Amino acid sequence: MKISGEFIRLDSLLKYASVTSTGGEAKILVQSGAVFVDGEACTMRGKKIREGNVVRYGGETLLVKRQL
Repeated sequence: MKISGEFIRLDSLLKYASVTSTGGEAKILVQSGAVFVDGEACTMRGKKIREGNVVRYGGETLLVKRQL
């Protein structure tokens, strides 16, 4: 997954990557503890995800890279 800025919020990333279809769905997913950032459960939907972070949910794995 490539991002254009320095970071992207976790809930926005899930929506942008089509893991969820809405921001509300992303919020519920994150708050339930089902999303992992760098191997640890994350319940902060506004967590800043930066290049090199690995986000996992179910069978989905997203490696975040910066778009040049």
